[in-house]
Amino acid sequence: MIYLKESASPGAVQSVSREASAAVAIPEQGAAVPVEQFLASDAPGSSGPEAQAGRAGELPAAAGGVGLPRLVDLGSRGCIPCKTMAPILEDLTKEYQGRMVVEFIDVQLRREEALGYGIRMIPTQIFIDAAGRELARHEGFMSKEAILNKWKELGVDLDAARPKG
Repeated sequence: MIYLKESASPGAVQSVSREASAAVAIPEQGAAVPVEQFLASDAPGSSGPEAQAGRAGELPAAAGGVGLPRLVDLGSRGCIPCKTMAPILEDLTKEYQGRMVVEFIDVQLRREEALGYGIRMIPTQIFIDAAGRELARHEGFMSKEAILNKWKELGVDLDAARPKG
């Protein structure tokens, strides 16, 4: 059963699932947290214009899957919307293996790499085509359906290479 409750931001509503008398908050689509909460603000290069310089067209190298579209999700294990996205990313990894690379970057554990993407909020999803070009970004929680719809909107057919069987 899904219940609605008012969220921290005025006028916003989020879903709350109730199972066996335990309430589990489901982040609303687009829920995000400023990345500064998860990165040390006194560390060199963590903020300011110098941290953003030269990042617009240059993305860090892919972890694998050369020639495949790539979804990079930047977040933290301590971020509620990020935690909620973890099983979605696992499902996408399994379901689209060999057709799309799904990569999670924990901004606390891989700080320098995360800064290379020039993000402002977490979670942030970055959609990258098979040639390594950034197609789009989304800040905040994103459902599996929204992710798949975004790929379609961007003209990327993830089902084209679906294995037969």
